[in-house]
Amino acid sequence: MKRIATIQDISCVGKCSLTVALPVISAMGIEASVIPTAVLSTHTMFQGFTFHDLTGEIRPIMNHWKQEGFAFDGIYTGYLGSLEQLDLAHQLFQEFGRGKTILVDPCMADNGKLYYGFDQKFADRMALLCREADYICPNLTEASFLLHQPYIESGYDEAYVQAALRSLAALGARRPVLTGISLEPGKLGVYAYDSEQDSFFQYYDDELPTHFHGTGDIWASAFFGGLILGRGMEESLRIATDYVCECIRLTLAEPHHNVYGVNFEQAIPYLVKRIG
Repeated sequence: MKRIATIQDISCVGKCSLTVALPVISAMGIEASVIPTAVLSTHTMFQGFTFHDLTGEIRPIMNHWKQEGFAFDGIYTGYLGSLEQLDLAHQLFQEFGRGKTILVDPCMADNGKLYYGFDQKFADRMALLCREADYICPNLTEASFLLHQPYIESGYDEAYVQAALRSLAALGARRPVLTGISLEPGKLGVYAYDSEQDSFFQYYDDELPTHFHGTGDIWASAFFGGLILGRGMEESLRIATDYVCECIRLTLAEPHHNVYGVNFEQAIPYLVKRIG
């Protein structure tokens, strides 16, 4: 049985980060070992959420793992909330990730802006962490901060996307993926670059009318699960993209669905069937 380690926060209510990574990866038949970086009462869409920092627990967790001789087939990082946590993720890679599959999801920005509490210094340190990854999956906003380039919300073309991917690969990640790409109306998907093969791959689905919090974390979890199962980059991109679309479709089909996350739980049978 494959085993991965993932380091990110957990929101007690709100379908994102570890709240989705743990069940999605587990449903794919992979043991998911977790390092929670913080505990929040809800995700940050809600007002007045509580926050408890767990940075001080990360190093002791890793020390105990080393003591027990645990090994992993891959490591996946999600939201990391400080420079210290970026350094600890680097240590996690060094101690448990050598020769294993590493995915960095540089969760730090969207819609042209960095998340609250982050600055360009944080983005530059995130770029150093991306250097150690096999795969990274920024959106266009995150890519703009990683590359020190202006953010373009729309109107970009395929040449722009390919140039951005080549620049992201130059950071060190062998296979960067840009998420949330739309090159024609009504279609939304991903565009990837394999620097070792010097080849590109793109995959799209219908752009659905509503966007939900946490779908990027669901996508990254399913993508990483596919990689760990040996499905390869292209098939894993298809699996993750189609799964998220199925999650959104099922959510919209429910008349009184919540607004803070998608019904990923109801779509798990689809995911399991998809991976066989």
